[in-house]
Amino acid sequence: MTTLNGSILISRPVEEVFDFVADERNEPAYNPQMRSVEKTTPGPIGVGTLWHVVTTSRRRATPFELEVTEYTRPSRLGSMTRMASADITGTLTFVPHGRGALMSWSWDLRLKGMLKLATPLFALLGRRQEQRIWSRLKVHLESGG
Repeated sequence: MTTLNGSILISRPVEEVFDFVADERNEPAYNPQMRSVEKTTPGPIGVGTLWHVVTTSRRRATPFELEVTEYTRPSRLGSMTRMASADITGTLTFVPHGRGALMSWSWDLRLKGMLKLATPLFALLGRRQEQRIWSRLKVHLESGG
């Protein structure tokens, strides 16, 4: 297992950042690898909400399920992602910071099968990928998207 941590300051109200990130259907707007997102449970977003997601990397589609495991608006959002190759659990935290929000992430990545041997490489790539994704979110929200 490896942990990926980071944070980013977004110049938007904390409630706005939380609400936008909590709705996975918004992620394709700032994550170019996200191909489709479908909410598969009824009702409002909260603990127990399930999402069916498909991402692409190097022209390969990767489907997975994402479950909301914690939902404390507007401060904490936890999730569990189940993929064929890995499980990822973690939390996003949102803290008011001046007129903006400091959003932090902490993900525990557990690779499966032979991929366990590549954990250090996946950790390095994962840290870079997370920073890119959340930097795009920042640009998207701050530009009024």
